[in-house]
Amino acid sequence: MAIPMLRASAPPGHLGALFHFNVKKPLHLQRLPCSPTELNPVLQTQADEVRSESGLSLSVGTHLIPHPNKVDKGGEDAFLVSGCNGGVIAVADGVSGWAEQNVDPSLFSKELMVHALSLLGDEEVNYNPRMLLKEAHAATSSVGSATVVVAMLERDGILRIANVGDCGLRVVRGGQIIFSTSPQEHYFDCPYQLSSESVGQTYQDAVVSTVEVIEKDTVVMGSDGLFDNVFDHEIVSTLAKHGDVSEAAKAVADLAREHSVDLSYDSPYSIEARTRGLDVPVWKKALGFKLTGGKLDDITVIVGRVVGPQESSDTR
Repeated sequence: MAIPMLRASAPPGHLGALFHFNVKKPLHLQRLPCSPTELNPVLQTQADEVRSESGLSLSVGTHLIPHPNKVDKGGEDAFLVSGCNGGVIAVADGVSGWAEQNVDPSLFSKELMVHALSLLGDEEVNYNPRMLLKEAHAATSSVGSATVVVAMLERDGILRIANVGDCGLRVVRGGQIIFSTSPQEHYFDCPYQLSSESVGQTYQDAVVSTVEVIEKDTVVMGSDGLFDNVFDHEIVSTLAKHGDVSEAAKAVADLAREHSVDLSYDSPYSIEARTRGLDVPVWKKALGFKLTGGKLDDITVIVGRVVGPQESSDTR
């Protein structure tokens, strides 16, 4: 959720005019400031650390690539990985528009994830990602807002998901996506978000989903920096090339980063922008130009492979 890199592309023989198109304008207290998040190293867990004693669990790999202008603070995305029950993963994407209010957008997302991590195992939030969002949001005192997605795996294979905004999750089985979350938004580039302001969304606005997973299923979770720049079929094909979850997470994140700086790439974001009427002037359309390009942003990718108890014990 940062500054999109879009261009007017044209057929052979025409030159497109490069331009930066920033549609993410915070509307403080009128609507919601809109957008990203940061990594708190305390929350990062390497692959194969998320295990349960019995039943199904997640083998997890993570990778975060900050926006190039936010490398010094690690970006504004935050995430958590926990071995609680069958495994808990979450991504929070701090809304970058708060920077215009002299607020560090990463603080809200990081604090939200810290509180979520501390609440895991609490009886009230056990197996209930919506309640986890409720309690973590209530405990967060930083000014700002964030989109967020949480997934909790029960040992019997039930994956419970709650998401607010445009962070996302896919479940891949046998080379096919069998489940996908859908983004929530007020209008283009202004997603639903948990906020320090009373005008924001609450846990009650979260979309809650339940998916039954089996061994060898793969869960891919990420901030919109992933899904704005990579199509689902590209995620599937990249996963097929990497058996190790850490390598897979890095490869998917690297692909998103590559697309984000490609001015000729017709990204999911640029396609969506055109469907919303954000395109080149009519006279340029007549010459064959169109709006293309990836979107520069923080990119967070979590890849979790569902494993059984025998595989868990073999890889300890």
